[in-house]
Amino acid sequence: MNRDKRDDELTSNMEDYLEVILNLQQEQRVARVKDVAQRLNVKMPSVTGAMKGLAEKGLVNYERYSYLTLTAAGEKIAREIGERHKTFYSFLTEVLQLDHNTAELDACRLEHATCRKTFLKIKDFTDNYKK
Repeated sequence: MNRDKRDDELTSNMEDYLEVILNLQQEQRVARVKDVAQRLNVKMPSVTGAMKGLAEKGLVNYERYSYLTLTAAGEKIAREIGERHKTFYSFLTEVLQLDHNTAELDACRLEHATCRKTFLKIKDFTDNYKK
């Protein structure tokens, strides 16, 4: 998970958009602005604005009235964010034994706010804890 400078310029909201697009593509093969808006509980114009910004960064293929797709770079970031989320969620539920709702909320916060070194230590700990 080697995040380059362009990745560091992404806000947590932008990362959430990438993660949601990937999840929608995996669940229903396509992602639409409407679906992203519903999933993130935001208005469609907010999604459209975010898609334009992510397209400028080369992370999303966006054309008005078309499906949203991730570029290779966007998919890589989305997968990394998803891995971070799953790791933190697992740590919070399995190790700390927090309830699922609390763990979900905190995992979402931690996936954006934790440095790579800390993430890798928690991932290693959690992986070994499961064994």
